[in-house]
Amino acid sequence: MGKIEWAMWANEQALAAGLILLTGGIVGVSGQFRGWQFAAYAIAAGAFVCLLEYPRSKRAKGTSVERPGQYCFTVCVKAFGPLTRNYYVRAFLHAAICVPGGFMLATVLGCVCLGIASLIYFGAAVRGEHWEPILPRKDVRKPEDSTRKPPQNPPPRPPPDVRRKNVNDLEAAAYDNPFSTTADE
Repeated sequence: MGKIEWAMWANEQALAAGLILLTGGIVGVSGQFRGWQFAAYAIAAGAFVCLLEYPRSKRAKGTSVERPGQYCFTVCVKAFGPLTRNYYVRAFLHAAICVPGGFMLATVLGCVCLGIASLIYFGAAVRGEHWEPILPRKDVRKPEDSTRKPPQNPPPRPPPDVRRKNVNDLEAAAYDNPFSTTADE
């Protein structure tokens, strides 16, 4: 079996946690719950986590599939350098961001999910993984000749006895079936 890339799982978990934290913050602020200031913080934290986690990392195998519109976020995340590439930093950052979300019921689920993502990122960092951007590939095409080379081998042809016969002579052109088609009962 192959090696598990924990950062991929942490990325999906953290993106979902950011969306849940953002949604819980919106519910808390719109409902004017007690301690709604924590919900306002959860809106900002959830948006930050979503922006940080939207770009996927390049996989070790090279079979990475980027998200739609990921490139502009990748440039922003890449600009922060080691602060966003190092998974120890991300694990600590997510752990610190999720703490205030635990003080309000509407944001507790996002807080727990972000804490789990923090643990997964820590596990990925211990295993030596780091964030690599998926950059667009520049397709290098070889200049093709304007004329194509003729085939080296002739096309396959049926044996002479099976080929179509001249249509002008209808009796000779008729197909002779080697099998009997009459019903023998």
